[in-house]
Formats: sequence, structure tokens, C-alpha cells
Amino acid sequence: MDFQPSPTSQQWLHRLQAFSDRWLLPHNAAWHRHARAGEIAPFMPSLRELARDEGLWNLCLPWLAPHEPGTPLSNLDYAPLAEAMGRLHWSAEVFNCHAPDSGTMELLHRHADAAQREAWLAPLLAGEIRSAFAMSEPDVASSDPTNLQTTVRRDGDALLLHGRKWFVTGAAHPDCRLLVVVCRNAGEPVEADAHAAHSLVLVPIATPGVHVVRNIAVMQHLAPEGHCELRLDGVRVPASNLLAAWGAGFALAQVRLAPGRIHHCMRTIGQCELALELACDRALERRSFGRVLAEQANVQDWIAQSRVEIDQARLLVLHAAWSLDQPQPPERLRADISAIKLVAGRLQTQVLDRAIQVFGAMGLSPDTPLAWLWTWGRALRLLDGPDEVHLRAVARHEFSRVRARGGASAAWFTTPEQMAAAPRLR
Repeated sequence: MDFQPSPTSQQWLHRLQAFSDRWLLPHNAAWHRHARAGEIAPFMPSLRELARDEGLWNLCLPWLAPHEPGTPLSNLDYAPLAEAMGRLHWSAEVFNCHAPDSGTMELLHRHADAAQREAWLAPLLAGEIRSAFAMSEPDVASSDPTNLQTTVRRDGDALLLHGRKWFVTGAAHPDCRLLVVVCRNAGEPVEADAHAAHSLVLVPIATPGVHVVRNIAVMQHLAPEGHCELRLDGVRVPASNLLAAWGAGFALAQVRLAPGRIHHCMRTIGQCELALELACDRALERRSFGRVLAEQANVQDWIAQSRVEIDQARLLVLHAAWSLDQPQPPERLRADISAIKLVAGRLQTQVLDRAIQVFGAMGLSPDTPLAWLWTWGRALRLLDGPDEVHLRAVARHEFSRVRARGGASAAWFTTPEQMAAAPRLR
């Protein structure tokens, strides 16, 4: 593949960078001030309107139709833009490319019926509402989604939901209108296929019985839009709110993850690039023991290691983005996505740790973005599945490849009998 960004990608990247420099960076301090106060920044609607007017809208949706708002880019073309957005971690929302709405739109586009599209997909594309994806639960190991216990039961022409969810991103946002809830099908036989025992239900957040219990801090950071705990007490919605088929929830949840993980990983790379640039600036101006830090051998090692690791990760993520644009066997794509998710979280903690070390005590303070970015990198090693789950997925794919070859690697072992039977060269 050609690793040079396409002319289309470069054009939109330049436009996005210019927009960010002009409109977003000047608002960065104010955004953080409002966030520390637990407030949604009041200027976000104006910035979003400006972005939409310039076509910098819904850039992460390759399937976008001509009559829908925004500019569709392939996953590979969008990747450099996601990296640029990552440098200012709140900026993806300005371009309507933020989680979880990007994943919800992907899910609704693929599997919603006409009425569901009109009710939920259209206003999400327009940026009129927000959504939240309710999957993880406090009482089970949610890294294995077949464990999930929140139930949905058919009750005449309605669906009845009971259970608890937590770390539901976006549920505290004042514009959140829709919950996509992963539920276990009540009444299924014990011996039923665990991967066909769940369904997805579209639940308006204002439905009676939906309770936002609390907004949970992540690594001591309380997001204004929320990572919430929810309680669902006898929540009743029409049967038409079932998304796709009964029992298809596990497969649907997997579908929405692939593009979102690429977006997360590219934003991570953008944050690592920012950290490396800040570390270099600091090392060139800060003196210790009679020399600038940039002349210290260990600091040079940290900078070089970070440079190499960032570039390696970027190539791996770009390959995954390219693969997503191609017809690929699902098992191959799953391994690629698990690999980048594993690499990106570890990359961010490593690169940010070195940058903080270069800055010293200042790196621990809110005077730089480093401490916040390190904590987010640590959270990434659990969000969207812990490292161990992704390691397992990659290993399983490797074992399946070897089995498919029929043990061909045995030919590389040499026994005394094979040596005796080998032809002699004159």
C-alpha cells in the first residue's frame, strides 16, 4: 500500500488544521475551565455550526449519502484527520466525529429500519442530538460480553428492560436523547448459544424507569458529558425499538467497534505526537547539571524510542484502516483491530510517561496536557476491552493460521535421518 496520504486526505487535513488553529486552540483554556467546573462549554454549538458550514462534518462516515450532511472520507483518508483531532482531545465533537455518536451512527446506518433512521440517525447526522451506548455492567466481567445480565423481555407489543449499566459515555450530556442498550434475552434456555442470547434496544433516555445514578470519574477526571452509571427499572419501550433481529446484539456490538477503535487509535497517535513535541521543546530549553536536557544520553534515548514507537504504531493503524476499506475476512479484520487497540493504549502510557519525566514536576501539574493524556492512555487499556482480551484475539488468529497451513512449519526442523537422506552437492 502507499503510505503517503492521498490528495483528498491532504486537502481536508490542511483545512481541518487551519480551522483548529483559528477557532479551537484559542478556546482550549476556556474549554478546560468549563470542564473543571463540570460544565459543557457554551461555545461548542457555535464551533460545531462553523465546522459544518465549512464541510468539516461527519468526516468519519465513509457511507454518507449525498443528501446527508457532511463530507464522507474513506477510513484510510480519515485516519490522518483523526490524528490531528487527537492533539486537542475535545475537538472531535466539533466535527461530529466523536464517540459514542460515530459508532451509533455506523450501527443505525447498517441495521436500523426506515422509522428508526428517521427518528435517530437523521438528527445524529445533523448534530441535533447525542447518544450513549450502554454495554458494560458493574456486577459482571464485561470484557466477556456474553456475561451481560441486563434483561429484555417481550411483553405484548412492548419490550421490558431491567438492569444496571455503567461507564456509559455521553449519558450526562444535556443533548443526549438515545441509549443503545445491550440486553440479555430473558427466558432463553440455558443451553442457548451465548453469542445469540443478547439484543440491542433503542431506549429514549427520557423513558420512565431510566435513572442516571451518577457520573463516574475516570482516573480522577470527571467528564461533563459523563461516564455514567444507569439503572433500568422496568423500562418499557415499543417492540419496534428492537434494533435488527432478536438475539443479534452480540454481533451488532462487534460491528460498531471496528471503525471506532481506528478513530481512538489515531487520536492516540496525535496525542503522542503532541507529547513528543512538547518533550523535545522542554529538552532543548531546560538545563540540568550544566547541560541542556537534550544533551543527556538518557533523554536522547527517550526521544528516539518514542519517535520509533509512534511511527510503528501509525503504520499498523493505517494498515488496519486500509483493511477496513477492503473486502476482508471478518476474522482477519478482528485480529488487526485488536492489535492496534493493544498497541495504542500501551504506546500512549509509554510516550507520555517519558514526556512527563522530561518535564519533571511540571509534567504532573495541569500547566501542561501531559498528566491528563497519560491518564487517558491508561484508561484506554481497559476501554473497548482490556489488553488481555485483545492479546487473546491476536493469538487465536495466529493459531488458526498455523492450523490452516497443516503444520507446514515442521519442514524447518532437521533430524539425523533427513540429514543422511539429503542430496550431496558435487
